[in-house]
Amino acid sequence: MNEFVVSSDLAEEPPVVWRHAVSPTGVNREFRPFLRMTFPSGTRDLTAGSRPGERQFRSWLLALGLLPVEYDDVVFEEVQPGRRFLERSSMLTQKVWEHERIIEPTATGCRITDRIRFVPRLPWLATLYRPVFKAVFRWRHRNLRKVFGRAAD
Repeated sequence: MNEFVVSSDLAEEPPVVWRHAVSPTGVNREFRPFLRMTFPSGTRDLTAGSRPGERQFRSWLLALGLLPVEYDDVVFEEVQPGRRFLERSSMLTQKVWEHERIIEPTATGCRITDRIRFVPRLPWLATLYRPVFKAVFRWRHRNLRKVFGRAAD
């Protein structure tokens, strides 16, 4: 399994960052302007009502907000509201997609950490996917720091 981690220290309290992290608006703000995810109409909290191991919905990833390039059959294995979720899903190109997000309080705000693990359907493509996925999550964290500010050291 391929794995990488991206973390950022943000100048905001954990509850505010959590609400952002589990909302469709927040997720799409992180991806903007390169990607957009679709969500069921009326969704406010992606984790609300989730049952471990049960598919919540299919989300399409749209390049530049228009062109479908991937889908994610969203499954939350674990949710600790306000602190952590573990999504373990399948995607069009990934046999296994795991996204764990942890939000921890710090003296000046919070630390948000994304741990990504994936198994491509075509294993030899892992060397292509890894830098793309890392770039996407670095971009997401860049946008998080723009929205919430960097925590002071």
